[in-house]
Amino acid sequence: MKALATGLFLLAALIYVLTRWWLVGTAPAWVGYVNAAAEAGMVGALADWFAVTALFRRPLGLPIPHTAIIPTRKNALGRNLGDFVGGNFLSEQVVVDKLDRAGIASRAGEWLTDRDNAERATTELAAAARGAVQVLRDEEVRQVLEQVVLRKVVDQPWGPPLGRILGRVLEDGSHRGLVDLVCDRAYEWVRDNYETVSRVVNQRSPSWSPRFFDSMVADRVYSEVLSFAWAVRTDPEHRMRAAVDRFLIEFATDLREDPVTMARADRIKHQILEHPEVRNLLGSAWTTAKRMFLEAAEDPDSELRTRVREGLRSFGGRLASEPELREKVDGWLREAARYVVTHYRSEITTLITDTVERWDASEASDRIELHVGRDLQFIRINGTVVGALAGLAIHTVTHLLL
Repeated sequence: MKALATGLFLLAALIYVLTRWWLVGTAPAWVGYVNAAAEAGMVGALADWFAVTALFRRPLGLPIPHTAIIPTRKNALGRNLGDFVGGNFLSEQVVVDKLDRAGIASRAGEWLTDRDNAERATTELAAAARGAVQVLRDEEVRQVLEQVVLRKVVDQPWGPPLGRILGRVLEDGSHRGLVDLVCDRAYEWVRDNYETVSRVVNQRSPSWSPRFFDSMVADRVYSEVLSFAWAVRTDPEHRMRAAVDRFLIEFATDLREDPVTMARADRIKHQILEHPEVRNLLGSAWTTAKRMFLEAAEDPDSELRTRVREGLRSFGGRLASEPELREKVDGWLREAARYVVTHYRSEITTLITDTVERWDASEASDRIELHVGRDLQFIRINGTVVGALAGLAIHTVTHLLL
């Protein structure tokens, strides 16, 4: 394009020289018109060449004021461009109006109802989640769990919450299943450990007691203990069960109201939480949870991905069919957009200004010239043509009037 524009200028210069030489002698009248057009075309070409060149460099290397505009005013142009983008493209009204016309919630709902699209979204979410989890360092996660989870647990008193939970459990009778289990296991233990009971009785009997008498006492004790365990096991209204209920009710009340019991519960809490095995449990729980999550995220047929996929399809169906939900989602998007453009507009436009400032002046000039140079050379071409036409018109009017 530079060669074309320069060639057109040289053509005008050649025509000017030839017609001027012709006019020295005898020449037809029309030659003067051509000469005037060629002369004005050269002037227009030179003027537009100067204007275009002055944008990017100093014409002929001469220090003419207000030339090499882009290299010398690159940073100011970058700031002005950033302000222009921020004021005209990142204004709150423009962004909100664009979101309203886009109908994002409706389009997203229709898109998600398609099974293939829901599968694609699930795959992308799984990939993002895997990346986020893999970036986390296990040791740092353990430290966070210890500092956040354990600290929260340590700071909270255990007595009143445990007392309230135990009180509710006792009120609805949920503890009876556990009592039944304890009674069953106690009976089974007594039934299967006759020798242990006999040995205990024999060890506790006086040394002067005859052996056969000790055996009779052991049998009697075993029979009584077994009968008692059987009675507790089979009778839901047994006094022992009632005694256990009273004990638990009193214990739940003490956990909520008795300072001594609450203090003992807190001491036990500290002993448990300061044990190394509890801290190791947190670390192993994270490792296990991480491994299970990564496996589930990797497997397209896992329960996790299946539930996420169906959840997305269900949510998409609701977006497509429920105007209230669509309006709510669009409202969230509008508020989020308002917040971003209000609080971070300058940071976004800084991307433009900082990028321009980092450019080398000559490199920036060359880069911009390469992008818009073709149109700029058309300016030179048009200047040559328009100048020639203007010169021809001026010459014609001059001859007609004078």
